[in-house]
Amino acid sequence: MPYYDWEEKTIQLIRFLQDEVEKKGFKQVVYGLSGGLDSAIVATLCHLAFKDKAKAILMPTSLSSKQHFEDALLLCKTLSLKYEIIPLNAYESIFNSYEEMNKERFGNLCARTRMMILYDCSFRDQALVIGTSNKTERLLGYGTLYGDLACAINPIGDFYKTELFEYAQYLKIPQTIIEKKPSADLYENQNDEDELGYSYQEIDALLQKINEKCPNIYNTSEVFDIIKNEFCQILLKKILDRVKKNHFKLEQPIVFLNS
Repeated sequence: MPYYDWEEKTIQLIRFLQDEVEKKGFKQVVYGLSGGLDSAIVATLCHLAFKDKAKAILMPTSLSSKQHFEDALLLCKTLSLKYEIIPLNAYESIFNSYEEMNKERFGNLCARTRMMILYDCSFRDQALVIGTSNKTERLLGYGTLYGDLACAINPIGDFYKTELFEYAQYLKIPQTIIEKKPSADLYENQNDEDELGYSYQEIDALLQKINEKCPNIYNTSEVFDIIKNEFCQILLKKILDRVKKNHFKLEQPIVFLNS
């Protein structure tokens, strides 16, 4: 993992947010605050960059972890953040009426509903939506297209998850947020590492080695040959398969060129 001067990096990130928001003609921002590590970091950066022109939107479901919600409120109170609570309960009854509903579909519907609400708040308040997905999630496609992966600006999208754990310590994010298992909080008892099958430490070590040795992570057969002797091949195959399968989530929609 590279060494960062987090003080200098914070100055750069604040300037990035301020410049990009101004370029787009906005003065206010809005973001989803789940009570997890990534959104807590983004909340802190938005607070430093925009003060009372930044607003957190808390969108719990009936299945959301009480701990996550309490941690989100704790951060709001600690930093004196502007925030609004918009529960998803009314939408859940509709989702559960769909035939053959399962936890994955339910989770995706909740993620897209949260983003729908964020963009409605964006329109209402004339505020840009700030993203909270990290580099590890983006490379793995571990997110919902037009859900948590959607945003206008993302300040943390080029930082691996393990780097953000270190950054959270520098920013003095509450320890309850740093120490709990990472989770998208889409359904009961969900956590990222159980779903991915490996810890973020294992995944990031692999992704960083690929970044160091391979010019194109999406040329997965070449990547496999270059570093197959340095990592467990089951881990390597599983992660590369996920990267290749979900690459489309990071691409712009393909448009037919009528020339």
